[in-house]
Amino acid sequence: MRKAAKQIILCAVGLVLFCIVCRAAFFNQFHIYVPVPAERQENIQLRTEQPEVLRIGEAEKHDGFVKVPVYPDRPGEADLMYGSGADGAESLVVLRVDRFHTVYDMNTGNFTGDTAVLIAVTLFWLLVSAIMMWHFFRAKGALFYDYGSIYYAGFSLFALASGLVMLSVTVTHFAHPETYSMYSAYSAISGASTRYMLMTMPLMLLFAGAMAVSNIALLRHERPRIQNLLGLLVSVMLVIGEALGWFLFSRDFMGSEMEARINSTLENTYATVFVYFQCMLTGAVICGIKAARNRPAPDKDFIIIHGCWFRPDGTLPPLLRGRADRALEFWHAQKEKTGREARFIPSGGQGGNEPMAEAEAIRQYLLSRGMEDRLILPEDQSMNTYENMDFSRKIIEEENPESQVVFATSSYHVFRSGLWARQAGLTAEGIGSKTKWWFWPNAFMRETVGLMQKRWKQELLFLVTLIAFFGTLSMVLW
Repeated sequence: MRKAAKQIILCAVGLVLFCIVCRAAFFNQFHIYVPVPAERQENIQLRTEQPEVLRIGEAEKHDGFVKVPVYPDRPGEADLMYGSGADGAESLVVLRVDRFHTVYDMNTGNFTGDTAVLIAVTLFWLLVSAIMMWHFFRAKGALFYDYGSIYYAGFSLFALASGLVMLSVTVTHFAHPETYSMYSAYSAISGASTRYMLMTMPLMLLFAGAMAVSNIALLRHERPRIQNLLGLLVSVMLVIGEALGWFLFSRDFMGSEMEARINSTLENTYATVFVYFQCMLTGAVICGIKAARNRPAPDKDFIIIHGCWFRPDGTLPPLLRGRADRALEFWHAQKEKTGREARFIPSGGQGGNEPMAEAEAIRQYLLSRGMEDRLILPEDQSMNTYENMDFSRKIIEEENPESQVVFATSSYHVFRSGLWARQAGLTAEGIGSKTKWWFWPNAFMRETVGLMQKRWKQELLFLVTLIAFFGTLSMVLW
């Protein structure tokens, strides 16, 4: 994450320098676009009562508007009046010149070099997306199990969508500055979260519906428990969140300018919070699926099998048997391809209602499937996933610290287990066993909540930073 952050900061600094260079080298005048019907353009009259601030050039007539160049001479404010002379009526354009001779059109928000700024903002979003995607796809093997992967997967899509929107804004402003002013561009910049929420609304509602269907199927197969209702709860929250967002964004608002600013800020703040959780959920889902589909190289010395509940008679239920079978499948495939015999580390201590350690139950199952006892090194003290990894690491280091390791667990649990492995100092890749379609989504939601819960302080800080950023943009660029 730090490397990506440094690259993003360097991009931002480079784009600021780009704007400065463009402003200094290419923008020595400013154009005002005055709406005047074609039949009244022949008699158009332009004047200013502050000629010492800026000079007016020769107007260019276009269909429906007149393009007027102005040349700043010194800082100050100037009023540009224009009219056809037919009825003596005049309209007013308020201009301001700063000490760098940058001209600001207070009517439209346009300013000298505004197109370069829009290009820079567009490039920034696209570069952020490219940097995040590059880091996401570059992370291979054990390096993939990192919280940064969630950020890269989720927020790269947000940055890409924002960049494409800004590309459209930039092209439109460049091609039609007379009708598409910078105030419209400001709205697009400050409302990036709102736009993304509206763009992805159909997909999120579809995801919520699929989650609800799988959760209902789960409840038909499993007993009702709080853990088995998490997917349904997430679905309801997504639907309510999208409905509230639609209500806020589609309603007509009447009020003063300050009230409108506050309303826009509240809308964008709500969208920012929703999009943040949406991106984290999206990133976690993508990382979970990628981790579950991982196919490690057949060069492993140890295969850790994560334990879980088993039957009172010592036999393995489908969930635990699936983990052991996945480990056996990998062992046989590696042996056939390379001749290399990996050793098994069944991992898991004895729970209060279990007749033996989970590691021992897995060991007996491996023996029943033809594995030799010399290939099995049980770890029978751990009480959770972190201890599975930590205690297994100690066994591996006693045998050979340079060993190549893979762990076998349920498909929905691979990514989070990989995070625990890194925290325990164990370099290992994961392989996932198949689970029932109706069980996987709800279980994965539990894993996602567990991922976020572990880092709630960091996530809260990041969320507050995003709210402050987009909230400030809404107030300043309204």
